[in-house]
Amino acid sequence: MLVAAAVCPHPPLLVPELAGAAAGELDELRAACAAALGALRDSVPDVIVVVGGADRAGVHGAEAAGSLAPWGVDVRVGAGEPVLPLSLSIGRWLLEREGMAASGFHAVPFDASPETCAALGGRLADASGRVAMLVMADGSARLTEKSPGYLDPRAQPYNAAIAGALARGEVPELDPGEAAELWVAGRAALQVLAGAGGSLTGEVLYDDAPYGVGYFVARWVE
Repeated sequence: MLVAAAVCPHPPLLVPELAGAAAGELDELRAACAAALGALRDSVPDVIVVVGGADRAGVHGAEAAGSLAPWGVDVRVGAGEPVLPLSLSIGRWLLEREGMAASGFHAVPFDASPETCAALGGRLADASGRVAMLVMADGSARLTEKSPGYLDPRAQPYNAAIAGALARGEVPELDPGEAAELWVAGRAALQVLAGAGGSLTGEVLYDDAPYGVGYFVARWVE
């Protein structure tokens, strides 16, 4: 069963080597991610699973590696040939930074249906004893005129609804079509979390859009 969850964003700039001189701009975000992962550790789970969006589905074992070379610097996590998509590479980087390890990494297609996401969440939660889940999920990238997707007036309330639900230990209903229009990269991963079930207490540790993309960090605990 799901005993704890953490939600973190996955911008490449979260890794200081990629941010360069601007690395300090995301210190608060990194600290919030560390606190959220601490909640996973404190839950004393039997397994930690990482879920993140990707172009295609994939299941990767504990030793799976990733590289951030496509985003400018070949920062690597794990050994061997990099196979993890960006979201899961950042997830592994966050875990390693805290001296933690996952038992598996699960890539869910960005366009996966809510039913597919919910089914995956249910399978992961039921897989092995006490399960902690790290969910890599960006919010809308259309929050400001300088956002990657430019400004959409629907984006701010949409993003606020996600953050508000996470603070209650919930995931709101997220329409895949609207999420795609608003460039919400984390929609599918969040719906995996929703499918994991459980009744946990939520807290949002970070909710901001430093580069016009919604980043939120939340922890759910028993």
